[in-house]
Amino acid sequence: MARVPVEVEYGSEFRYRQPLIFDDDVMIAISQSGETADTLAALKLGKAKGCLCLGVCNSVGSTIARESDAGVYLHAGPEIGVASTKAFSAQIIVLMMIALKLAKERGALDDAQIKERIAGLQRLPELMRGVLKQKENVLQMSKVFRYASNFLYLGRGVNFPVALEGALKLKEISYIHAEGYPAAEMKHGPIALIDPFMPVVIIAPRRDPNYLKLVSNIEEVLARGGSVIAITEDDNDDLDAKCEYIVRIPPADEFLLPFLSVVPMQLLAYY
Repeated sequence: MARVPVEVEYGSEFRYRQPLIFDDDVMIAISQSGETADTLAALKLGKAKGCLCLGVCNSVGSTIARESDAGVYLHAGPEIGVASTKAFSAQIIVLMMIALKLAKERGALDDAQIKERIAGLQRLPELMRGVLKQKENVLQMSKVFRYASNFLYLGRGVNFPVALEGALKLKEISYIHAEGYPAAEMKHGPIALIDPFMPVVIIAPRRDPNYLKLVSNIEEVLARGGSVIAITEDDNDDLDAKCEYIVRIPPADEFLLPFLSVVPMQLLAYY
């Protein structure tokens, strides 16, 4: 959005690889609890190198919040379990608002585009309520797949990290092995593992720029006897004849899709 180069790092790996940090860099430390030791250590390294360190935390007064030069509290309310759900969504919203602010300052988006995106964010509660109407559908689906011991999650572009989140939730909550992969990389390894006992969750909204390639992925899975759970919009009937299960999300702009597609995967893990 802002046309700024960004590196996404694992806090646990960052400080061990002699990272290149410059005094005009910005480091954003993201933590629900604000006490994640690896993230805190990375933050301290950034401060020692003289870069601007920002914290995005849910817990007020936490260590990362105190150590940061500045930052944002999520105010998502306390997370009851280890598997963060509402804080995950709140983190993406905060990061998107930072991106929009930067895009405005740098002239990467015009005022009309920024207003359109802000209006989209304001519609999110209503759109998410629409996704939650799928609860019964996801519950029935979870009963069918409860004996599966492996799941594969696929997404492209902004939906690839959402596939990682879906797999993480299944591992954390259900103790079932799951892997998130970029859909285009399926043919480089995971395709060899696909069989009727390994469900494949594919985030395939029609508004995804790579939608036709995602349909191709679905067909490759089906050709190997796999079971497909597709996440797509209410107004897309293309996949009805192909997929064993379809979870519907409301139609929305591409940049809002991760907020909506993550909810069915959290519900699937929960049920």
